[in-house]
Amino acid sequence: MRKKKTIDMAVLPGAKKPSFAKGLNFYKLFWVFFLGCFLGVVVETIWVFLHIHHYQNRTGLVYGPFNLVYGFGAVLITLALYWLRTHRDLWIFLGGAIVGSAYEYLCSWLQQMMFGTVSWQYDKMPFNLHGRINLLYAFFWGLLALIWLKEIYPRMERWIEKIPNRWGVGLTWVLVVFMIANTLISGAAVGRTTQRKMGLPPNNKVEEILDQRFTDERMAQIYPSMVYVGK
Repeated sequence: MRKKKTIDMAVLPGAKKPSFAKGLNFYKLFWVFFLGCFLGVVVETIWVFLHIHHYQNRTGLVYGPFNLVYGFGAVLITLALYWLRTHRDLWIFLGGAIVGSAYEYLCSWLQQMMFGTVSWQYDKMPFNLHGRINLLYAFFWGLLALIWLKEIYPRMERWIEKIPNRWGVGLTWVLVVFMIANTLISGAAVGRTTQRKMGLPPNNKVEEILDQRFTDERMAQIYPSMVYVGK
């Protein structure tokens, strides 16, 4: 019996190449991170406006409307709970509540250990743990995970994979460099702000530049909710 010849569509002239961000590879996860950084700021800004009835900056970096907490959170929820996407909504909700709360606690602890500051305090809310997480926001994490896996991520995934390959790879690396530089400068600016609150003068030219460009007034505008509590 003669074997049928198989045709590899990838080698045919004009055949469409797989997307540069196919599956959960580095490129897909970076775009999830990048878009999560932005969308998180949008959602939190709207939430705060509805709560206090005026605009308040909610960014986490000194340049652009980005917050690393939401970006890494989007990646974490995707990687940790993607396998549950076809399971009951209850399991996704519970998984999101646990993973999200653990992540929020870790972020708060790391920020205090590194910079002596915190950006959220739940001490006055019921069922809180060390003021870093609480039951109400655990519920929000669960709800967010459910909406993310069922509604947002599938649409985001299709949109990312529609980016042309000839642009996608290069643009990704440009944004990677930008986000790394933005993160390093933001960390240095926050660290130097903490040093100023401790009465420490600049020790080098870099710290002098940070003092000039990121004054206490400017940092208060960028991070209005950040409070110095000591390490």
